[in-house]
Amino acid sequence: MAENSGSGSTPVLAFIVGGLLVVVAVIAFFMYSGGGFGGGDTKSVDVNIKAPDISAPAKPG
Repeated sequence: MAENSGSGSTPVLAFIVGGLLVVVAVIAFFMYSGGGFGGGDTKSVDVNIKAPDISAPAKPG
């Protein structure tokens, strides 16, 4: 009689690796698409900040 020498872990391993590949693909899609399916509208913000002028104190005498 032939004995079954395989432990049957190959389908389980393939399922786990396939699941990990799907998760990585979904994360990569969201990273490269800007967090949404259509990319959405882009907003532009222009901020101007003027720092006060700082002068050295006058030397006495």
